[in-house]
Amino acid sequence: MEGPAGAPTLMLLHGWTATADLNWFMCYEQLGQHFRVIALDHRGHGRGIRTKRQFKLSDCADDAAALADQLGIEKFIPVGYSMGGTVAQLVWKRHAHRVSGLVLAATSGHFVEERKERIGFTALAGIGALSRLVPASLRESISHRLYVSRKTMTWEPWAAKEASDHEWRLILEAGAALGLYDSRKWLPEVDAPTAMIITTQDRVVATDRQHELAQLIPNVFTQTIDADHDAVFAHADRFVPMLVNACLNVHHRSTTDVPSHDSVS
Repeated sequence: MEGPAGAPTLMLLHGWTATADLNWFMCYEQLGQHFRVIALDHRGHGRGIRTKRQFKLSDCADDAAALADQLGIEKFIPVGYSMGGTVAQLVWKRHAHRVSGLVLAATSGHFVEERKERIGFTALAGIGALSRLVPASLRESISHRLYVSRKTMTWEPWAAKEASDHEWRLILEAGAALGLYDSRKWLPEVDAPTAMIITTQDRVVATDRQHELAQLIPNVFTQTIDADHDAVFAHADRFVPMLVNACLNVHHRSTTDVPSHDSVS
């Protein structure tokens, strides 16, 4: 979406197993009233890049910067949800000169601490490695039976079609990559204006980890929403205005050098 003339650019970065449209479809219209909005599918997700390389979150960050290059965008605001939040962090880490601000939602600087969590993410890595030995046609058949067919019963047809486009080897590897991710050591170095939306009933990304992320990044503008991990669409009436507010806050601070320690609910 082009947005108003001369509007700053948002780069929307979706969560694991989602696509840009599945994640952000409720947000486009309101964001587009203020910003130029770009949204991409990550590697292996939806219409994202297909590659024989192992999935790396850092590659997704580089993909975002490369897309900005192709579109002639010098600076942009990465807006990351869940896994997209890790990608947004890495966009700053690897391409800080391109980042005018950061907006993070329902995300963390790490995802594994407990033994049970570690076992789960390790299993994803093992299944992902084994899937490389399985023909692509068989992988697609299995994924359709175990995932897509179930979503078809509850999702709108367009949404089920989005999920059916996934490359499941890369999806599994993406899950394993999340299990290894830990940005806590360098988060205090983030110097871009940052805003966060914390989902306080989140059963996927623990709320205390979201708060820890907010505490580690300097001068974060924080908003909280009493909702689960699906807040972006299940509670769009409350979430989307918060997201617009977060993006406007970051843009304003990027042009005025005004710090923010505010927190609102």
